Amino acid sequence: MSDVDMRVDLGGIRMKNPVTVASGTFGYGKEYAELIDVTRLGAITVKGIRLQAWPGNPLPRHAEVPGGMVNAIGLQGPGVAGFVRDYMPFLRETGVPVIVNIWGTREEEYAEVARRLSEVEGVSGLELNISCPNVKEGGHAFGTDPRAVSSLVAAVRRATRLPLMPKLAPNVPDIRVFVRAAQEAGADALALINTLPAMVIDIETRRPVLANKVGGLSGPAIHPVAVKLVWEAAQVARVPLLAMGGIVGPEQAIEFLIAGATAVAVGTANFIDPATPLRVLEGIEAYLRRHDMNTVAALTGSLRAE
Repeated sequence: MSDVDMRVDLGGIRMKNPVTVASGTFGYGKEYAELIDVTRLGAITVKGIRLQAWPGNPLPRHAEVPGGMVNAIGLQGPGVAGFVRDYMPFLRETGVPVIVNIWGTREEEYAEVARRLSEVEGVSGLELNISCPNVKEGGHAFGTDPRAVSSLVAAVRRATRLPLMPKLAPNVPDIRVFVRAAQEAGADALALINTLPAMVIDIETRRPVLANKVGGLSGPAIHPVAVKLVWEAAQVARVPLLAMGGIVGPEQAIEFLIAGATAVAVGTANFIDPATPLRVLEGIEAYLRRHDMNTVAALTGSLRAE
């Protein structure tokens, strides 16, 4: 048994260690179960779920770039009913907290998804993907307008007692404004960052590589940006932070914790080496031992200003 207390409380989601996976990079957990021991994770965060099944964007929808990849998968998923029927039985068997990423194009859809998932045994918390287009407001993303963030979080808060964790967009003038808006509307934790808007062009055809034209950049290239935003968010956050963006090993995860995160999520690295989350977990624990720290919580926000 470890002599280091790795437990964390992510806004009511009680994790045995601070390592989960980023939504959209780990399927629904079942896909990776033959590759790694998923029961060692602090939580499993599944792909985005909306009310009805959704096919996602047309192909091609991802492209490798220096330092990461750009994707426009389009949140393909089975809908609430399909997710509960096909994946929750396996997830319940793991005994690991399940965080469901939810999305929609209207507040009412988010709220209904949250309400339905609240009745499902084994769902531990909801991550709100607020980078989706708000069709009632002309298609602008919920996450780029603090008033829309506040209204959306409040609407979902009324629909569920499950822990709520909005996933903040990085492409905003001041992340602190959005942190305040989300937590004042009832968020129990915050996840950051989502991917950075990006584009790749085939110079021979002079056409966009992705069928959707634009997508989201993830991977090591965005890590320093994510660290800065987590640090800024931690200055005003009264709720725990789940940090992600470019984690390829324990070093990046430890940076996030020092910057102010309570827990971390491994994303794009799962496509390269599915064992990355477990390497990250082992590396954090080894770091704590090396620095004579008895709890992982002691690392959160331990940045030395001098």
